[in-house]
Amino acid sequence: MSFKRYTIEDLEILSAGAEGKAVAKLDGLTIFVPYAVPGDRVDVEIFKKKHHYAEANLIAVRQPSPDRVVPPCPHFGVCGGCKWQMLDYAKQLEYKQKQVDDNFRHLGKFEYPELRPILGSEKQYYYRNKLEYTFSNMRWLSYEDMARLKAGEPFEMRCAGFHIPGMFDKILDIDHCWLQTAPSNDIRLFLKAYAMEHGITFYDPRAREGILRNLIIRTASTGDLMVVMIVSVFNEDVENMLNALADRFPEITSLIYMVNTKVNDAVFDLPFHLFKGKDHIMEKMEDLYFKVGPKSFYQTNSEQAYVLYSVVRDFAAIQPDEVVYDLFTGTGTIANFVAHQAKKVVGVEYVDAAVDDARINCERNRIHNAEFVVGDMAKIFTDDFIDKHGRPDVIITDPPRAGMHPNVLQMLVKLRVPRIVYVSCNPATQARDLTLLNSTYKVTAVQPVDMFPHTQHVENVVRMELR
Repeated sequence: MSFKRYTIEDLEILSAGAEGKAVAKLDGLTIFVPYAVPGDRVDVEIFKKKHHYAEANLIAVRQPSPDRVVPPCPHFGVCGGCKWQMLDYAKQLEYKQKQVDDNFRHLGKFEYPELRPILGSEKQYYYRNKLEYTFSNMRWLSYEDMARLKAGEPFEMRCAGFHIPGMFDKILDIDHCWLQTAPSNDIRLFLKAYAMEHGITFYDPRAREGILRNLIIRTASTGDLMVVMIVSVFNEDVENMLNALADRFPEITSLIYMVNTKVNDAVFDLPFHLFKGKDHIMEKMEDLYFKVGPKSFYQTNSEQAYVLYSVVRDFAAIQPDEVVYDLFTGTGTIANFVAHQAKKVVGVEYVDAAVDDARINCERNRIHNAEFVVGDMAKIFTDDFIDKHGRPDVIITDPPRAGMHPNVLQMLVKLRVPRIVYVSCNPATQARDLTLLNSTYKVTAVQPVDMFPHTQHVENVVRMELR
């Protein structure tokens, strides 16, 4: 039996909750409402209901909260990104700080000092150094678009933009994205217009045909600019398009293409082909340089990455005679960043290509006291590993959202190192891990950092010291 939707009028929004949704309560029922702001009075439609909670769509704002602002992006509410653009940035920071505190208080069983004030991003827009767009002949249609289509009016289905959340085959055509600095938008619009003018087909995800598939644009603080074009076939038309792109945007320092004939859009298993320029861009942090290739991981908010790593380095308080382990090191950015303070840094990472980049970065930065090991932390972080690489004095760990494997946590308890710095993009799993470490280590500092304005995501750095 299908659920019958119903409307609730004049509902008061109380707080911000998980996944960027706002929270209201009515007769013991917790109601989650996306795109609402705490302090709003709204009308909502309940489309899903369980015993203790319900999911609702926002229908109308009867009385706006004083914290509600006008989102600058014309795609807000449809795109699925930047879900908090309607919320004043100072309030965003307040709720992110509260998110960390709530997770620690409700999910953790450990004592911790008062959180340091969250470090906000100086740039609230155009802060990302990487974006990926999708080309498609299946444009997402608004109600107005569908009416025009039904009336038989000429309508363009080809598009370049972002996937509609939860829909693999629907792409929202983007006029202007507020996430990446110029010339990101101009490059996307140029390629879209060129392809339409010259008859280059856009990918059809259902028929699995069409040439243009994806576009990756990476920028750097050094001024370097990378464009990666993903196509289903490389032919003369694509070659001409890339030459036209290079002529139109001479600031592109790395122009690359990939050929993807698979059903999915993943490119990490595909070779890349250098069309013009270098096969990488260079990112700079203090006096360090980092090579960023088409598949490299690098923090997507470069300026806030520096803020984050500065907190890590401060919390680590590394001495010249100390050995540092950097677990889940990625491309070795943190390892490079702290190496000059330490006797030795040992980085561990699961992805081979990331470790290759880490070694190259060390060589480029003339760092000779860092070594990197490829392997699954849960399997290789053993007594033999410690015997081979030396007992650590400080451990820095930056695991994925799922947190650390129980084997890793057990080894940390066994090692009893003086200091651990735990960087997390998920305060919930961080709280779980800190609870498991609590018998051996006490939390002595907590510093939230906002890496992604206008989203609910928050990065958090914790310093632990041996009891």
